[in-house]
Amino acid sequence: MRLLYLLIGGSLLGLFAVTGQGATLSVDSKTIPGLTAKSSIVTHTLRLSGPIEEGDADRLRVILARLKTTSPPQAPGRPFATIELSSAGGDVYEGLKIGYLLREYSVASVVRAKDLCLSACALAFLGGTLSRAGPTFVPSRSIEIRGQVGFHNFSLNTNSDQVPSTQSSRDGLVVGFGMARGGASALVRYAATMGIDTSFIARLLARSVEQWEYIDVAGTFITLQVCPIGLDRLRTTPVSIATNICNNATAGFNPVTPLQSRQFSPREGKRHMLEEVQQNIEAFSMKGPLLAQLKAVLATRDDQLLDAVYNDLRSAGIPLPAPLGSFFIVTGYSAGPYSIECHVSFSRDDPGRFDVILQGPEGALKPLQSPPPACPGLFLYDQNDVLNPQR
Repeated sequence: MRLLYLLIGGSLLGLFAVTGQGATLSVDSKTIPGLTAKSSIVTHTLRLSGPIEEGDADRLRVILARLKTTSPPQAPGRPFATIELSSAGGDVYEGLKIGYLLREYSVASVVRAKDLCLSACALAFLGGTLSRAGPTFVPSRSIEIRGQVGFHNFSLNTNSDQVPSTQSSRDGLVVGFGMARGGASALVRYAATMGIDTSFIARLLARSVEQWEYIDVAGTFITLQVCPIGLDRLRTTPVSIATNICNNATAGFNPVTPLQSRQFSPREGKRHMLEEVQQNIEAFSMKGPLLAQLKAVLATRDDQLLDAVYNDLRSAGIPLPAPLGSFFIVTGYSAGPYSIECHVSFSRDDPGRFDVILQGPEGALKPLQSPPPACPGLFLYDQNDVLNPQR
């Protein structure tokens, strides 16, 4: 028994379950007919339920390896398989091994509305992957609304036969500290590998075992790159949406209010952004035909010419928001003498389609945070909005 434990708090191709001392693993494989016999799509849905114990990752690897050898090549834009997780926790190292395995085989993770995934299960959940290519990967982690994923600090399993005997309480403290340090290192390394902000793990390690953190508010969904399934459509004002997008894109700066957001028409927004480009060129004492062209365009009232120059600059790599609708400028982001301005444009019909550009003292910056690729609409929410209430 391990030392560190997270306390337990189409047509059918195949359906089988594997049980053992730990979790129960089942597989449901189906085929979806394609245009031809050779173009059919095979889907694999695995389910892991029950306590996670040593050996579960090895059993899961056997199942995935078997499916890999009998399945057609993975279709582009689709995970190799999906795993449903339902467990109150268990062995911390086994949870990490399962997470690494999900990434290795491109297995998406999901927690259904009726399920709980806590402790070691929650760590395994973070391994959900859509696809991987070398050192890069695209995560795929989803929670149906009312499904619960919760994290807490690990504890030492004093009943483990791996706990060494000690001569004194001082020796016991030294041994315990060494074990905790190893566990903390493993968690931080795992978070970095899975593209998780290591400050999230640092926050967990600073808490007592009894304190829990659930994936419930928009900020946590975004930080952990998790998509909610079954979320109600957002009902709010365009200026609030613009502010939320910018607050999420400038993670690390104090959020601002809608009072610090200004709206422009598409024409006004393009003109304003071109004026910003002109000012940046002049600030660096740059001269040339581009500066002269910008001044000439801004001096005219020719909308077609304005559009053409704007699109040409975007095509040339100048950071300008895509003209998807109204433009907004959100200000007030500062840290000491350093300040950032946020420029965003989004579609009124589909606010999940947006483009955001940050401007700092030395020019354009990439957004400091990005939404999950599969659900960019999370950026429309305030970081503290509760999307998935705890039971």
